[in-house]
Amino acid sequence: MSVADWIVLGVTLVSIILYGVWKSRGQRDMQGYFLDNQSMPWYIVLLSIIGTQASAVTFLSAPGQAYTDGMRFVQYYFGLPLAMVVLCITFVPIFHKLKVYTAYEYLEQRFDLKTRTLTSGLFLLQRALSTGISIYAPSIILSSLLGWNIYLTNVIMGGLLIIYTVSGGTRAVSYTQTFQLVIIFAAMFLAGWMVVHLLPEGVGFKEALQVSGKMDKLNVIVTDFDWKDRYNIWSGLIGGFFLALSYFGTDQSQVGRYLTARSVTESRLGLLMNGLVKVPMQFLILLIGALVFVFYLYFRAPVFFNEAQINKVYKSEQGAAFRQAEDKYNQLATLKQQQVKDMAAAISSGNETAIAEKKALLKDTEARSAAAREDAIALIKEADPAADTNDTNYIFLHFVVNNLPKGLVGLLIAIIFLAAWGSIAAALNSLASTTVIDIYQRMIRKDGTDEHYLSVSRWWTVFWGLFCIVVAQFASQLGSLIEAVNILGSLFYGVILGIFLVAFYCKWIGGAATFWAAIISEVGVIVIYLLDIVSFLWLNAIGCFLVIIIAAVLQLFIGKRQSTATSGITGNNK
Repeated sequence: MSVADWIVLGVTLVSIILYGVWKSRGQRDMQGYFLDNQSMPWYIVLLSIIGTQASAVTFLSAPGQAYTDGMRFVQYYFGLPLAMVVLCITFVPIFHKLKVYTAYEYLEQRFDLKTRTLTSGLFLLQRALSTGISIYAPSIILSSLLGWNIYLTNVIMGGLLIIYTVSGGTRAVSYTQTFQLVIIFAAMFLAGWMVVHLLPEGVGFKEALQVSGKMDKLNVIVTDFDWKDRYNIWSGLIGGFFLALSYFGTDQSQVGRYLTARSVTESRLGLLMNGLVKVPMQFLILLIGALVFVFYLYFRAPVFFNEAQINKVYKSEQGAAFRQAEDKYNQLATLKQQQVKDMAAAISSGNETAIAEKKALLKDTEARSAAAREDAIALIKEADPAADTNDTNYIFLHFVVNNLPKGLVGLLIAIIFLAAWGSIAAALNSLASTTVIDIYQRMIRKDGTDEHYLSVSRWWTVFWGLFCIVVAQFASQLGSLIEAVNILGSLFYGVILGIFLVAFYCKWIGGAATFWAAIISEVGVIVIYLLDIVSFLWLNAIGCFLVIIIAAVLQLFIGKRQSTATSGITGNNK
C-alpha cells in the first residue's frame, strides 16, 4: 500500500477508537456496561444489529463467495424478514417484560438451573468458536500486506480487540458500529463503482451484468430442491428462517443489541428494519463479487489469489513445476480475454446463435483454466502440506490492493477492520455478559456488589478474547470463512431455538425433559452433519424440531413415572 493508504487507514481506525472511548465514558455498573441503561434509540439498535452480524467475514469473504459460486448465497437470508416479524411478536416483549440481562435468565424461571446453564453453555461454545474465525479474517489482511506470520497477526489483532472491548462496553460497541457502517457502506459503494469503471472502454454496468449472467454468476434464485444443495430457495426460506429466528432470538450477541433499546417499540423497529435492509445489503455485496469475476475475465487473474503462498512455492522444490502450471493458466487467461470480448459483442448484436456459440467456447476455456488452477493448487499443497489451499477469502482483497487508486485502498482495508471490530467487540461483550450473569453470578458468587461484577465482567472479556485468539490459530484450514461461520452456527442454533420454543409454547413440558432432549438433539445434529445427510441450513430446522418432539415424548414418560411414584406414596399412606 502507498503512504496515502496507510494514512487513511490509520486516521480512520484511530478516529473510531477515540469516538468509542468518548461515547462510553461514565460507566459504573453492569447495567451500563452490558445494556447502556436501556437508552438506545431504534436506529442505533438497527445499525448495531447490522454491525454485529456484518463482520469482516461478510465484506472479505462474501465477494469471493460470489466469484466462485455465484450469487445464490443470498438465498441464505430469504427467511430473515419473516423471522424478524415472529421475534417482534414473541421474543422481544417477553425479554423486555422480564428485564433480563441475557436471554438465558428466562430459562431458569421457566425450567431450572441446569437447563439455563446448558443453553448458555451451548451459546458460549458456539459464539466463542465463531468469534475466533472472525478474528482470523482481518488477520489475513495484515499478514498479506505486511508479510507477517498469520499466527502472530492473530495475537496482535485479538489483543487490540480485547483492549477496545474491555474499555468500552456496550455503549462503545453500539455507537462506534453506527459510525463504522456509514463508512463501510460508502466504501463498498465506491468499490462497486470502481470495478465497473476499471472495465475496458465500451463495457459498462449493463454489459458486465450480461456477461456475469451468461457465466452463471447471477444465479440469485435456485428453485431445484435438493437436501444436500447448500443454497436454494427452499433451504433459504425454511432453514434460513430457523437460523435467523435462533440467531436473533437466542444468541446473546444479538439479543444484547436490542435489549439496549428504550422500549419494546424501539426494539421492534430496529429488528423490522433489519429484516428490510439485510437482504438487499447482502445482495449488493455479492453483486460486487460477481462484477469482480467479470473484471478478471477481461484482465488476467492470478492462478492463486494468496500471493504470499505463491512466493513460498516459488522458493520450494516444486517451484519450476508450479511456474509451468502458472504459464498454462496465463495462456488460457489470455484466450479468455478475447473470448469474453467476442461474447460481449454477440450479446450486443442480439444474435442468440452467436451468443450460445461464444458462451460455450468461453465456458470450455474456463473449465480448462480451472483444471490448470487445480494442478497449481496441488503443487502448493505438495510444497507446504499445512498451506490453506482455499483462496476464496483473498479474492476481493487481491482486487482492492492491486487495482484501486491510492487512498481508496486504505479506506477499503479500514472498513474490513471496522467490520471486524464491531462484530467481535459485540461478541466478546455477549460472551462476558452470559458468563457473568448466567454462571458466575448464579453459581459462584451471588452477593457481589455492582463494582465487583463490573470488574469481573471486564476480566471475563479478557478471558474470552484470549480463547478466541487460540481458536483463530486453527481457522486457516476452514476454507470460505462466511460458510464456516454459518455452518458452525447451524450446529447449535436449532437446538437452542428448540429449547426456547418449548419454554414459550409447551407449558406442560418440564425442565428435565427439555434438558435431556437438548443433549440428545445436539448429538443427533452433529451426527447428521458428519454423515453429510443434508446441507447445513436444514440443521437449524432439524435441531429445533428434534428438541420439541423428544422433549414431548420424554415428558410423557417422566409424567407417568411421577404419577406412579405419587400413587405409590398415597397407597403406602393408606
